[in-house]
Amino acid sequence: MSTEPTLDLPPAQQARSRLTQQRILEAGTALLEEGGTEALTIAAVASRAGVSVGSVYRRFGDKDRLLAALQHDMIDQFRADIVHRFAPLRTDPTALVASAVTGLAETYQAHERLMRVFLAAGATDAAVARVGSEAARDASRVFRQFLEPIVPMIDAPEPELRVDVVYRLIYGTCQNRVLYGELFESDRPLTWHQLTDELVGVACLYLLGAPAQ
Repeated sequence: MSTEPTLDLPPAQQARSRLTQQRILEAGTALLEEGGTEALTIAAVASRAGVSVGSVYRRFGDKDRLLAALQHDMIDQFRADIVHRFAPLRTDPTALVASAVTGLAETYQAHERLMRVFLAAGATDAAVARVGSEAARDASRVFRQFLEPIVPMIDAPEPELRVDVVYRLIYGTCQNRVLYGELFESDRPLTWHQLTDELVGVACLYLLGAPAQ
């Protein structure tokens, strides 16, 4: 199975057609969350969406292109979610760091079921992995741009490198949690909320030399 990072799907022009397309995407998402890529068949999607098999084929072609569309749809939602969550209550440096770290971690938590499917698929599908990498790099740019005001306050020879390392730390930690769960690497229970709080503390100390407030 392979997907392409860019799609050439026919635009849904009319309101009814757009609604049908959205129902198909929602049905495909639900099937992926419930059973992974094995559960994603054109027939199953059509049945879940309440449309004909031909309707799915007309809009998305085969299963590979439908999977690609679902991955792009998830990425669009993921990016919008990050931007929405990057909303600090205060503008002091530690509050900005806390907002960025919390926003990224909470976005992973919110999308973990579907994210797990695409992370697992990317291990064997180069096209899925390529699209996922592009999305991760895009999230990195959003993260760095949000923390740009604190870069002059970072006491390090390469402050931008430190911001990048913090992103990599959160990205890797969250992906590991999404893929393997809470107790894969340690027998100490650690909820998403606790993990996020600890990551905020680590990031504030590493970037600013100050504890989170």
